[in-house]
Amino acid sequence: MLRFGTDGVRARALTELTLEYATWLGRAAAEVLGGGEWLIGRDTRESGPDLEAAFAAGLLAGGARPVFVGVAPTPAVAHLSSSRGLPAAMITASHNPWHDNGIKIFAPGGLKLSDDVERSIEQAVERVAALGPTDAPQLSHDRPDAAIGHADYVEHLAGLFPAGVLDGARLVLDCANGAMSEVAPALARSLGARVTVVHASPDGRNINDHCGATSPASLAETVVAEGAHLGLAFDGDGDRVIAVDHLGNVVDGDRLIALAALQLRAEGHLVDDTVVVTVMTNLGFRRAMERQGIHVVETAVGDRYVLEALDAGGYAVGGEQSGHIIYRRLATTGDGLLAGLRLAEHVVQRGRSLADLAREVMTSYPQVLVNVRVAERHPHVADELATEIAAAEAGLAGEGRILVRASGTEPLVRVMVEAATDELARRTADELADVVRKRFAAH
Repeated sequence: MLRFGTDGVRARALTELTLEYATWLGRAAAEVLGGGEWLIGRDTRESGPDLEAAFAAGLLAGGARPVFVGVAPTPAVAHLSSSRGLPAAMITASHNPWHDNGIKIFAPGGLKLSDDVERSIEQAVERVAALGPTDAPQLSHDRPDAAIGHADYVEHLAGLFPAGVLDGARLVLDCANGAMSEVAPALARSLGARVTVVHASPDGRNINDHCGATSPASLAETVVAEGAHLGLAFDGDGDRVIAVDHLGNVVDGDRLIALAALQLRAEGHLVDDTVVVTVMTNLGFRRAMERQGIHVVETAVGDRYVLEALDAGGYAVGGEQSGHIIYRRLATTGDGLLAGLRLAEHVVQRGRSLADLAREVMTSYPQVLVNVRVAERHPHVADELATEIAAAEAGLAGEGRILVRASGTEPLVRVMVEAATDELARRTADELADVVRKRFAAH
């Protein structure tokens, strides 16, 4: 039985994440979060319509009525959930390959679920599954109320920026052949930017395929070739963004969050001079913020934990190195388009290149991440390897960091090492990864 990870459930589509499970989950979600109308959106994966129909059938069996948003970015679905006060589901596996899919669930108001609510839904899934085959109706792919559209979301984002704010800016947008393929170019152009678009022709199987936030090489080539000011790469469902400067250098989430914090402070909106990040954020970010007099709050990996910390402190911005960036007063979840347009606005207003701004904002410590596939998840792997980790940390002589953790979505152990030199970081990470393989690896 699938369990919730750091962001919903996610697995191989139609074999591990089966239609039957999607139906169970829809019925369980309706029982726990309530009936009435439910919004359902999806990204561009081949399996999306079938999983959407199965989840909707489960909602019907649980006494709810599905309202189909159609293909839309996750932040658009979250915004509709917030503005209409409705629960919602997004059929997506985010940055994963086309053959995976997943289901993210939002509580009414566009908020990620708490751990307690997730556990309640998991228990309800088990009860529903024990009842045997459901008699819920199967829905056709021709939805009578399909595609309520992106208009609310686009209007909301457009209203956050002055008219013509990007006049003269030359942008390249990599839409990852995903859910941002129509929305992002249209909105950027409406704000005055001259836009070149790449990877915006989804065919069901090319989502995130050598493109998007996890693979920005082709975006970098296009930015340089077009003489653009900067490029923005989204992931498949549009809740994260990675930037590229005019020289083709990748600007990761750490630098984007640092720039966002400084931009908000200059505008007088950085609440308590505080920014929220996860344990994966580079040590260089922490030291840069310290020099700027900005306090850093740290959370576990996962944008829902960032959101919880933002709400607990009333803070304005936070995010992850991967490019999930949450402007809490403007959105309820990570929004790659909002974050990317805010960045472009900052570059235009400063009258300086992104390359200069990103270089000045922080100096990254060399960081090495090694993923080790294991036989089963080990949520307390850091405790199990405490002795080995302590020994490795001693070798860094106070100039670096080690983080060993279980993936929240896959049977992987992630070994991250930051050190004064790339060589030391690589050697330390490889040694710890070998320890993980010997103790836990699948054979």
